Amino acid sequence: MEGLMRKSSKLVGLAGAVLALSLLAGCSSNEPDPAQRAVNAANQADQAAARADAAAQKSAAAAAQAQAAASRVEQAASDAKAAADRAEAIASKTMSEHHEGHRMRRHRKSAAAEGAAAGAAAGADAGAAAGADAGAAAAGGAPPPAPAPAPATP
Repeated sequence: MEGLMRKSSKLVGLAGAVLALSLLAGCSSNEPDPAQRAVNAANQADQAAARADAAAQKSAAAAAQAQAAASRVEQAASDAKAAADRAEAIASKTMSEHHEGHRMRRHRKSAAAEGAAAGAAAGADAGAAAGADAGAAAAGGAPPPAPAPAPATP
């Protein structure tokens, strides 16, 4: 930007010098002489330099806004990654607890199934023993023992 300012200052100085020379020469014709044309060109160059300076300032402001937007996007991406990591940790914890519950249920089911099987086996053994007693009684042995009385209900 300083370069533009220096150039525009030099152009304004040059335009002033050309204008002074044209006034000293005292040319008053309707057609612009070369000095007047140089002054006009210098003025146009000065205006172009001013427009370029304004465009450079707008460009710098746009660059600052773009940098701020990029920073916000980067922060949002970081926040999203942190949230995804937290969600993944919660999900993995929940899933591991969920699977542990299944294992415990399966274990309980297995124990219940084993208990039922053991009870059935014990019942079969008792039935076999009772059948043996009945067979002995039929063969003329002692009568089978009486069943135990049921427990009294309070």
